[in-house]
Amino acid sequence: MSSPFPAPLLDVELRPGRTPLLRVDPTGDAPGWADRHRDALRAVVAEHGAVLVRGLGLRDAGQTAAVFQRLGTGLMTEKEAFAPRQTYSDGVYSSAKWPANQPMCMHHELSYALDFPALMLFACLTAPTAGGATAVADSTAVIRALPADLVRRFEHEGWMLVRNYTEEIGASYAEAFGTADRGAIEAYCRANAIGFEWQPDGGLRTWQRRGAVVRHAVTGQPCWFNQIAFLNEWTMDPEVREYLVDLYGPDGLPFTTRFGGGAPVGEDIVGLLNQVYDANTVREPWQAGDLMLVDNVRMAHNREAFEGPREVLVGMTDAVRLTGPAPEQGGA
Repeated sequence: MSSPFPAPLLDVELRPGRTPLLRVDPTGDAPGWADRHRDALRAVVAEHGAVLVRGLGLRDAGQTAAVFQRLGTGLMTEKEAFAPRQTYSDGVYSSAKWPANQPMCMHHELSYALDFPALMLFACLTAPTAGGATAVADSTAVIRALPADLVRRFEHEGWMLVRNYTEEIGASYAEAFGTADRGAIEAYCRANAIGFEWQPDGGLRTWQRRGAVVRHAVTGQPCWFNQIAFLNEWTMDPEVREYLVDLYGPDGLPFTTRFGGGAPVGEDIVGLLNQVYDANTVREPWQAGDLMLVDNVRMAHNREAFEGPREVLVGMTDAVRLTGPAPEQGGA
């Protein structure tokens, strides 16, 4: 909703290698502050791609949900999750459950889905003792730094995500689709351009082809918008990948990515993508009570490895419908 108050000017700190930072005075009414500063905060995100707000002192999930609701235009219910999350309330989730010693590399949230959030909201209730930052990387800088011929190929073909849902690794199909009913899952897949096949052991295999480059709705700039590197087998820890290949076979991995035409995305390409992300990454370590807003198209985000407890809540808002290549017909 729009605030009845004029948008105040915000003094954002811009520092090399660091996420834009806004320091605010403590308030006993974080939702009210968010409501009054909504337009100004969104203007900062439009200009810089992301901003971390420090000083609000967010304490719990209820307060965080109220802040998220005031900043967004309707919180989204996540579908097609790649890893389980705890649900705190409608549209408010924990960060994805992922081993603390394994980083989650740069990605754009739900960039493999037809409906994705334009704005990501994060709140840190408990900061880790070491590591664990949610860093960001400007996708307009990433696309400029990638080899032009590689970008052209992905622009032409798009990219493909192949998933094998199991009960052991990642989100089960019931968790990903919000139901265990096969008919409902098949209907969702058909409505969302996802190929699927049920396996003899009861598992589910899906594949979906999506655009790898999108134009920002406001600026019109081309953005490298996908999860090609993050959900690729070569981003996994080598020992984890070897274990999963031994367990499920090379075609049975929980997820991997391909070129849109079905050709493998090799280790060299994944390594290059992650190097370019690293060269364009900025970060600010979490402190308890922090709030962060991220333009999900302009900026990729990650989760760095960490030690100690870490509680970061996530909200997705400003839903957008993806346009791009249609899925390949037939199996993956």
